[in-house]
Amino acid sequence: VQLQASGGGLAQTGESLRLSCSASGRPLNTYKVGWVRQAPGKGRAFVAAITWNTGLTEYNSPVKGRFAISRDIVNNVVYLDMNSLKPEDTAVYYCVAIVAASSRLLHLNPEYQGRGTLVTVSS
Repeated sequence: VQLQASGGGLAQTGESLRLSCSASGRPLNTYKVGWVRQAPGKGRAFVAAITWNTGLTEYNSPVKGRFAISRDIVNNVVYLDMNSLKPEDTAVYYCVAIVAASSRLLHLNPEYQGRGTLVTVSS
């Protein structure tokens, strides 16, 4: 699976950004696709994920209620809508994927990972 992320950039506190992740290479129906992020000087953290065949979504606490993950089944794209952005959301965001039934963790050992996209939120 090849993952290509886009949509990062600069935002001010309270603004919104949308990240996109285009997937190709094989069907995603057995995968969980999500986003992880790495802030400057910190380890990688899970942000959100969606199980492709069920649409079930998961969120880490810091973003719950502000971020929304969704998928476009026809075009094999995963979106991350980031609202009410805060300076602590500043990070490089990576689109990642694992087989949904595996014991892997998206932020620790993803099977597939795209290049990161930088999100900077100024106060």
